Amino acid sequence: MLTSPTEINPTNLPKILILGATGPTARQIVRQAVARGYDVTALVRSPEKAADLVGARIVVGDARDEEALCQAVKGRDTVISALGTPASPFREVTLLSTATRALVDAMKAEGVKRLVAITGIAAGDSAGHGGFLFDNLIFPLLLRKVYADKDRQESIIRNSELAWTIVRPSILNNKPGGKPVRALTSFDTFHGGSISREDVATFVLDQCDTDKWLHETPLISW
Repeated sequence: MLTSPTEINPTNLPKILILGATGPTARQIVRQAVARGYDVTALVRSPEKAADLVGARIVVGDARDEEALCQAVKGRDTVISALGTPASPFREVTLLSTATRALVDAMKAEGVKRLVAITGIAAGDSAGHGGFLFDNLIFPLLLRKVYADKDRQESIIRNSELAWTIVRPSILNNKPGGKPVRALTSFDTFHGGSISREDVATFVLDQCDTDKWLHETPLISW
């Protein structure tokens, strides 16, 4: 059972670490977390790209480096992994699984239990539900190797013994948020959809102080 925020943090506001913080979705997470008054740390490889992450404590390091992760995780209540990787039609992808394995070890070493990780539609049992264009063109031509690594990433998380939630957004867009969000774990009637990065960030941050989706893999979409 996830420890309540009151037990974790006397101010009742989570202390979070965000990985992949310079990515477009993670920037929304940082912005919203700061606006909520959360204590935010962001692990980044390039401090220049993090110059606009106002209100977040910046830790420079590689997400695959367990030592850097241990330093960044120390004193946090929750880790949000928004790690991403470019499309890779030909080369194998290992960054996501390598970083996640190091993160799990760092979290265990520092006694941090709560992990919320973003993967995506087509990971695990959501494969084949991205809609005709995504499933038949984008996925096989551009993202097959990326999602092979997302599957490995999800497996590491599932077997981690952490208090995890894996969030699988549908096709991301940059439209304004605020629309009703569906969270699904059964995809029988779902065949494609989209969601704004802003609404993904809101859903992910909401998981910092609830265990509603503990050990679940909700697919979220408008």
